[in-house]
Amino acid sequence: DCFADDTGLEVPELGGEPGVRSARYAEGTDHNSEANMQKLLARLGDSNDRRAQFRTVIALARRNDVADYTLFEGIVHGTISREKQGTEGFGYDPIFVPEGYNESFAQLGMDIKNGISHRARAVAKLAEYLK
Repeated sequence: DCFADDTGLEVPELGGEPGVRSARYAEGTDHNSEANMQKLLARLGDSNDRRAQFRTVIALARRNDVADYTLFEGIVHGTISREKQGTEGFGYDPIFVPEGYNESFAQLGMDIKNGISHRARAVAKLAEYLK
């Protein structure tokens, strides 16, 4: 058996961008978090619709049948802040404020983030399935 995952940040005001291109959102860069955040903040501008969600999907492929795979999805809803806040984490963490919190993922710290994140939710579904 084998599994793989990917995560994207989806912003409805931007038609779902950056989505699957989250790591390469800023043209000409590859995994440049600062450039990606700056592009996202610039594209949102002064918009008041700052809703966003992180989505992780894990695909589990079973070794006995190439066509046999199962998907596990984890989503965490939130908003995009108007400026970077905090220093922990990576990617868009300094500008993503999860629903129910007043601080960004980068401010909350890894223990809290890992407990409520999109990845944690997808992995929990995978673990339950494997039991």
